[in-house]
Amino acid sequence: MQNNRNLWSQKSLFFCFLIFGVSLVQQACVSQINVPVSEGDFSVPQRSQSHLVQQGETLYSIAWNLNKNYKQLAYFNDIPAPYVIYPGQVLRWGESAKKLASYRVKSNPKQKPKIKRPKKKGATPAAVTKRDGQRRAATISRPTGAIQWFWPYGGPVISRFSRAGVGNRGLDISGKAGDSVKAAANGEVVYSGSGLVGYGNLIIIKHNDIFLSAYAHNRRLFVKEGENVKAGQKIAEIGSSGTNLEKLHFEIRREGTPVDPLHLLPQRG
Repeated sequence: MQNNRNLWSQKSLFFCFLIFGVSLVQQACVSQINVPVSEGDFSVPQRSQSHLVQQGETLYSIAWNLNKNYKQLAYFNDIPAPYVIYPGQVLRWGESAKKLASYRVKSNPKQKPKIKRPKKKGATPAAVTKRDGQRRAATISRPTGAIQWFWPYGGPVISRFSRAGVGNRGLDISGKAGDSVKAAANGEVVYSGSGLVGYGNLIIIKHNDIFLSAYAHNRRLFVKEGENVKAGQKIAEIGSSGTNLEKLHFEIRREGTPVDPLHLLPQRG
């Protein structure tokens, strides 16, 4: 009888620990979903570690919305240039520490990776080093020359770049509906549409491997994805799409991180 009681007591204790363990796992899962992440000095609410690609989205627009470097997002999802994605495709960014370290090595030419000796007979460390160097060269980000920036619109700045709180990732420039919005520098249009909530009709231009610029709340868009544009070229018209005020919201990002456009644009007279 005593043995039966001891056995029953052990079983009860086991089930208590089991229920307690399940409860902890559930709480951990909920916490992981709702934890906000910090991108630079901007806080971005992030409810998941993946994104289902929708019709009309590009890798650039998704990375822009997540405050991420498009090249890093492409690397972690094994998407080669020119970074074509498809509706229904799942992009993930919960990268492992090992893969993150690998990306940092490939994107930093000054950081030399450790080359392991090959196991196959006949191969030499020099041959492996050469192949590895070729792979790194294909992924290293290099500017394609100095960028000469121009103001995309001549209206007064009504809201400046700020990192306080949620922050303003660019400039808000007051405007008149129908006025011309111009490209701030030479580049390629990598997004033209209205798929990013809060931006209205938006254009994103890639200027080189480092810099992107964005033009939001337009009334009309005059350029399409894949089109090359020149600095000063009309790309859109001032509007109030996605907002209640006629204005241009202008951003510049360096490797995915918002920077103050006033540090790059020429001073006004």
